[in-house]
Amino acid sequence: MSYKIIIDSCGELTDDMKASGRFSNVPLGLSVGDYHIMDDENFDQLDFIKRVDESPVGPMSTCPSPEAYLNSYLGDEERVYVVTLSSQLSGSYNSAVLAKNLYIEEYGENKKIHVVDSKSASVGETLIGRTIYECEEKGMDYDAVVSEAESYRDKINTFFVLESLETLRKNGRLSNLKAFVASKLNIKPVMGSTDEGTIQQLDQGRGMNKALDKMVEHIVKATPDCKNRILGLSHCNNEERAKLVKEKLEKVAEFKDIIILNTRGVSTMYANQGGIIIAV
Repeated sequence: MSYKIIIDSCGELTDDMKASGRFSNVPLGLSVGDYHIMDDENFDQLDFIKRVDESPVGPMSTCPSPEAYLNSYLGDEERVYVVTLSSQLSGSYNSAVLAKNLYIEEYGENKKIHVVDSKSASVGETLIGRTIYECEEKGMDYDAVVSEAESYRDKINTFFVLESLETLRKNGRLSNLKAFVASKLNIKPVMGSTDEGTIQQLDQGRGMNKALDKMVEHIVKATPDCKNRILGLSHCNNEERAKLVKEKLEKVAEFKDIIILNTRGVSTMYANQGGIIIAV
């Protein structure tokens, strides 16, 4: 049976995923002050980072409209799978579900549509999409694919370390005093996802290298079956740092595979220059 996998633009696509012809992105909107763009194939990462750095106000994102999702559901495919940014961080999931209901109202239940709340972001969405693809290519039936995708989602943990806290400060998520102290003392927080899909601070390190070491410790501790797990690593315009983190991980654990990607627009907005996001 024919199928397609839709991932909102917070999730990155690997070259293999693009080449398969099964994947597409539905873009979120991005804004920095009066500057507005869509997070699509025209996204210019370096220009966006520069605008964020120079702006006194923090960047913002807007979720895809139900109409955008509805249009992405159209086509000859009999099965449609959608993977969205955590519903605790964005309205993308709710938009996708509303679009599913609108599709059924207008066209009936002539195709199966399932929306997965990733409870993650960025490369966490990538890994869920990849799992769905592998299940479909094995010839699994629809209900089994849905069950496997949800089960896999529930096993994923997401971690990230930020180079700068400026975006969090500008958006009011961190007080000016805390941001100032963290900057002066060169403190880098190690952040992670909760089971509900929100964000929590797991640790911190003085300096990026120590923070990355602590993140690696948390990853290994939270992943007892590393040999059977694929680890996804997204970096914001810092491939050298991504490779360094990969080396750190390989020194302490053996993973089935490690995938490295550059962040798309929404993830660039949150991670900022040099940020590292990992899902496993």
